[in-house]
Amino acid sequence: MSQIDDEIYVEIDDKIDNNNDIHYKIDIDNDINKPHNGKLVTKIEVSPNEKYLVTYSKDDHSIVGWNIESKDKSQLKLDKTFKLSDMILLQMCVSDNKKFAYINENKYLEIYDMKKNQKIKLDCDPRFSHYYYCTFNLNGEFILYGRFDRIIFIYSTRTKNNKWNCKRMYKKQNNFKFISISKYNKLYSFSNNSIYEYNLITEKSKKIFGSNEKITNKNIRISSNEKFICIRIINKLIIYSIELEIPIASWDINNDTQLHNFVYRAGLIPLLLPLLNDSTIMEHYWNECLDWLRGKGQLSNEYQTESLSDIIRTTTKYVFGILDGHIWKIKFEEILSKMNLTFENTDENIENWYFDNDFKISNEIHKTYDHLNIHLIKPSMGMDTIYALFQKVKPHSKNKKELESSQNLIKWEISTIDTYKIRLQVFKKINVNNQWNEEDLICTRVENVNESYSINLLGIKLLDDSDIIILTSIGLFIYHFNENNKSISLNYYYYMNIDRYSSNVAKKLKNYKQVFSKSTLPLPNYDSFKCYDGWSLYVKDNKESLLKYGVELLTFGIKEHNLELIEDIYKTCIKYFNEDLRNNRMYLSIITSTMPLLSEYYPEYISRYSLETTMIIDPSFYSIKYENINLHLYSFQYHQMVNLTRSIWWLKYNTLMEKLRDNYNIIYWMINIIQILIILSILPIYFITFYIFSKFHFINNIEEYDMFSIYFKITKIFNIIFLKIFKYTTTPTITFMNPYIKFINYPQDYNWFLELIIPQSSPFVKTINRDIYKTWNGETLIDFKWNTYGKYYYIIIWIGFIFLLGCFTAAATIPQQFINDDIQQQLLIISIILGFIHLNFEVRQFIYNPIKWIHNFWNIFDLIAFILPIYTSIYWLQTNDKNNIIQLLSFSCLFLDIKFLLFFRVFESFANPNFSFKEYTNNSDDLNNPWNIVPTYHQVFENGTIDLNSSIIQQPDENTNMFVDFGTSLFAMYLFLTGDSNALSNWTYKDKPSLVILIVLFSLCIVVYLMNLFIGLLSNAIEKDNNRISFLIQKAEILAEIELFYLLPHQRRWKEWFPEVIYYYANVDKTREKIKEMINEGEWNTNEFSELKQKLLKELNIQYDFPNLVNK
Repeated sequence: MSQIDDEIYVEIDDKIDNNNDIHYKIDIDNDINKPHNGKLVTKIEVSPNEKYLVTYSKDDHSIVGWNIESKDKSQLKLDKTFKLSDMILLQMCVSDNKKFAYINENKYLEIYDMKKNQKIKLDCDPRFSHYYYCTFNLNGEFILYGRFDRIIFIYSTRTKNNKWNCKRMYKKQNNFKFISISKYNKLYSFSNNSIYEYNLITEKSKKIFGSNEKITNKNIRISSNEKFICIRIINKLIIYSIELEIPIASWDINNDTQLHNFVYRAGLIPLLLPLLNDSTIMEHYWNECLDWLRGKGQLSNEYQTESLSDIIRTTTKYVFGILDGHIWKIKFEEILSKMNLTFENTDENIENWYFDNDFKISNEIHKTYDHLNIHLIKPSMGMDTIYALFQKVKPHSKNKKELESSQNLIKWEISTIDTYKIRLQVFKKINVNNQWNEEDLICTRVENVNESYSINLLGIKLLDDSDIIILTSIGLFIYHFNENNKSISLNYYYYMNIDRYSSNVAKKLKNYKQVFSKSTLPLPNYDSFKCYDGWSLYVKDNKESLLKYGVELLTFGIKEHNLELIEDIYKTCIKYFNEDLRNNRMYLSIITSTMPLLSEYYPEYISRYSLETTMIIDPSFYSIKYENINLHLYSFQYHQMVNLTRSIWWLKYNTLMEKLRDNYNIIYWMINIIQILIILSILPIYFITFYIFSKFHFINNIEEYDMFSIYFKITKIFNIIFLKIFKYTTTPTITFMNPYIKFINYPQDYNWFLELIIPQSSPFVKTINRDIYKTWNGETLIDFKWNTYGKYYYIIIWIGFIFLLGCFTAAATIPQQFINDDIQQQLLIISIILGFIHLNFEVRQFIYNPIKWIHNFWNIFDLIAFILPIYTSIYWLQTNDKNNIIQLLSFSCLFLDIKFLLFFRVFESFANPNFSFKEYTNNSDDLNNPWNIVPTYHQVFENGTIDLNSSIIQQPDENTNMFVDFGTSLFAMYLFLTGDSNALSNWTYKDKPSLVILIVLFSLCIVVYLMNLFIGLLSNAIEKDNNRISFLIQKAEILAEIELFYLLPHQRRWKEWFPEVIYYYANVDKTREKIKEMINEGEWNTNEFSELKQKLLKELNIQYDFPNLVNK
């Protein structure tokens, strides 16, 4: 780097608040040849996309910016130097476009634009806020965490006028300790000896690691990327796979040999080195970097004897170190080639990787590195190579029976033997200058594939010395060579049928290229397991492969009716979960994801799973606490952040009020007085409105500078008084984990418009099984879904139907003198619109599953209930003649009323009659007019003829037609229910067939159905539990219908509504009663989780003999 003639310093005063410009001050008295005036660098921060870097010196109180993007230069070019105040800088960050932010020791935040030399403000920045953490994400957004309020702000940095606008806002739960926020929008926090991750974009929360040891957040350091999370707790390192959602490796950093080999082989150097700055591997790595610089001639003589700096920063592309105050960068890919010769390429130490017993992750020693090497540690490794292999395949080309590939001292030879077998041979030379010969053969494997077609080799490619990709006519294979035990293992297989002589081979190759065009390997298809038994055995016996491909393998076993495979997978999943209850719960998702098939073919497994996993305690909550007495079976998801984004404008408003108070006090108090008058004038409405706004987070109490915010103070005081007057009743409560992991989740890959027509299902929707709802697990699952969204949508559906019923009933029953034609037509049009809306959901249900829809009688009934009012309304509008559609109106109202009763509500309204009981009204067209149904007397002439005009008419009364009044109509119903049909005797049944049909239907529905229902409820033949189960199943069906046809596609993917793991509280006394009941009925299964259930019974003081455990 060239010498700097005059180093420019920018003095920044933290106390200056009203000036956005930064004034430069030239300082030529300092040592201009060294950044920070030669003082020690104490912090290094790199921008998210590795375009800019800043350093900080605590001794010099200065910030130096460096350009990273200079090409072919290892020593970075100094950009700018800022002089801070004397306050100590606690935390800092920088963006790719040189926006610099820092938090000082007083927890105040300052942000500066290093390009424009101006100060940046935030639109949601209260005056006395205390901040704890700040960072920039990959999208350039600014993320800020306030410690006292536990608020996380996300600001857009693409605004003008040097002010950033808040886009999103979250509040962290009080019982979680903050750890950090990554540039990938992941928040990490700590509670109950467990570490949690919260995605600020998808709002998905999950536990990534739990420990049996007592740990604090001060001992936790985290480094992460898009695939893995590396956690350091004191001297322990844990690797967590984001894809598999389990920890996959753990070891002690003091084991240098093991650590060296893992860092090199795993390809996680950028991720692990930030956690190893105090280990010997960091010194070794930096020495390798210095040797590389010397070898390239980029290290001048003045730096040749420089030693390691204590501060080294690694990113995904570079490693940054400090030599004599200057920053040097080295690309990883350039130094890794040298490290290949430094570390011995052996599996010996890898075989000894283990999940450390101090953390109780697992007691199983990892026997091989096979699965970790290809899929877990390097999930995207080889995808470009695979695509290149497909590119080389030419249709109708000559068959290849033997291929070979070599790299360094290793050579692979692949050949086909007997047409249906693949032979793999690995050779290793002792000396690189020697020629290959048969004596170099160190390992052979013969693959016998269950395929009726001959095997042709299409191409091979080495990923490294140990891993090879083989593309054949029956699929793609990936193998790993373990040099230590001289073995070749299959790591991946995907079945394909590529006959290069078939007419559609070009189309097939194009489809397969598309399958392998993604960033990771596709899941094996059904034929992958059917074609090759060895692949099925490998997946079943490999812990990580089972978690990744277990659902496909178990699905294959069920469809093939392979009972042995089903039993092995079931037991293996239960075993892995039992080994580590804190971290291995995802193995249960293999079983729950295949429950639709199990329910169809082998329902006994659902009953078995339901009983074996009942009352499973998550060790993170293994304690009895005193909670609200009403929380029994209350479901919840742990680590739930509160999204306050809807209340951003409320915070901005209060921030403005704060400024008015400080600068324009008179205006501020005038506004508050007006607000007090408004509150007093509409006090009840004020409290109701603010309660609703607060419940749905349209307002918040982060800042309270106006009188409208007095709602929060009043409710707080009221709660204190209420709790003192009415004692808060608590009861011993225990927390259980619902074992139906990922049971309610929908596929994440979906087409938005196609989902509106034929939505994808979740296992919950597909599985309606009584055994699921026999235990508390099923009941709490239903309660969670119902309380979260089900009851709200159900009310909305019911209200929508009431509008349809109300509009149609009003148009059909209100007499003409009380309603004009225009209003009547509008009601009919609204009825048609609402009818089609409801009918649309019925049609979607039919399209989704026609057979299931037809088999359900109530679906046919619903269809009639919607089609009849629509048809009647259209016909009425066209003919404008009500008299000809009396029967249609009657049946339409009947079906609508019965449909209404299915909502478990009764609502009906009738208008006043259009006749008088005292004065005769000659309306012969109205068949329900009492004057038309009373007895009449006619004159008989001497010739025997009868006068058609009645001479005497009996005056009607209220009992003539009891259905003209709502009250007497109910009494008529009661009389008919008791067997008295006199209320209907005034009509001639022969002339009124519709009346006869209505009477018969009423008799069947009321007399037969309801009376038998009442008798059944009073009968001891129907057990209480069965009624409860039937009720839950009915509720589950309603929820399934709401999810599929009323929720939008993206709503079905909301993690707040559809979490992977659900917990629930249980009253200790009721838990004791439930367990004793299960023991008496022989349902308390102790074959699995014996130790856990024994601890539970001990906590509950229940005596029970565990024969299996004792025998063991």
